[in-house]
Amino acid sequence: MSTYYDDLETRSQDAREAAQLSALNDLLGRHKLDPLESLSDLATLPVLRKADLVERQAANPPFGGLPVANVAHVFQSPGPIYEPGGITHDWWRMGRFLHAARVGPGDIVQNCFGYHLTPAGHIFESGARAVGATVLPAGVGQTELQVRAARDVKVTAYAGTPDYLKVILEKADEMGVELGITKAGVGGGALFPSLRQYYADRGIACLQCYATADLGNVAYESSAMEGMILDEHVIVEIVTPGTGDPVEPGEVGEIVVTTLNPDYPLVRFATGDLSAILPGESPCGRTNTRIKGWMGRADQTTKIKGMFVRPEQVAALVAKHPEIARARVVASREGERDVMTVRLETEATDPAAFESSVADVLKLRGTVEIVPIGGLPRDGLVIEDARSYD
Repeated sequence: MSTYYDDLETRSQDAREAAQLSALNDLLGRHKLDPLESLSDLATLPVLRKADLVERQAANPPFGGLPVANVAHVFQSPGPIYEPGGITHDWWRMGRFLHAARVGPGDIVQNCFGYHLTPAGHIFESGARAVGATVLPAGVGQTELQVRAARDVKVTAYAGTPDYLKVILEKADEMGVELGITKAGVGGGALFPSLRQYYADRGIACLQCYATADLGNVAYESSAMEGMILDEHVIVEIVTPGTGDPVEPGEVGEIVVTTLNPDYPLVRFATGDLSAILPGESPCGRTNTRIKGWMGRADQTTKIKGMFVRPEQVAALVAKHPEIARARVVASREGERDVMTVRLETEATDPAAFESSVADVLKLRGTVEIVPIGGLPRDGLVIEDARSYD
């Protein structure tokens, strides 16, 4: 098996950006938007959030009027959100990840992602076909039958959530059945180091990807296991939660993805997940940008004094005062009362100057604290819930 899925993985960043800009402008034309001069100009376009997509689809079902083509399947995810699916080669781009996980011809993949309504099962099956592997469409549940099938058809690779493979292996031990699984490609949840080591101790090399039902594969691990490498057909921005403004390189923020899929182009789709860009290139030789992986949720909406405070409101507060560089709302408790503290990173010195804006924008009164420039953590949080729920 060759090291790389294709030549795109080792091209120069200049060649990659030029190709992506050309493909992006073709898609923008389909959205009736003007072409961009550079990828950085994406930040001038609005962010599309899941709530926006739900609203659009409710008004114009099933796909909200987006320019969708070559639909072979229609899936439903919670929301509900409807996603199209295609059957052309590697439509969700999962083959790139499975190739990095050393899955290929001769492998039999036990696909334990669901096939009912949501697209996860089809996403991984499409990837397995792209790398020439055979698929056992197992889904989830009936673990004893899963063990018997894995043994009888001589399964060599697993696809599914990180923890379900452990359930299958423990059931096999209980049944006295020896399985031949040596590779695993997982997603849909965090792969904790202890679980990865558990698999390694059993001779199973386990890698993870970051994918969504709307976007397909976004990023994936290679054998280097240093961050996740971006797929070649997506453009990823890391932005301040609640805004579309890119953070500084290395800072934590919300993952916003533009997918260059001509059948289902999504421009600046906000995933609601947090991550950060890793500097440099992967030791495996792939040259694309890497992210640190999943680092939490960007939707930090928090109820304080019975009222919801949302990241978009914090962003609006910053936008209202150019002298504010950043803001962070902290929810805490004093006795049995909620307390809201608004920390503002600014060169201004008078907290009282911002009190009326805080009450107007956040719809709550709170204590305003001035923090020097650079004084707020770069951890992606704009709303911090410091209350104890024990």
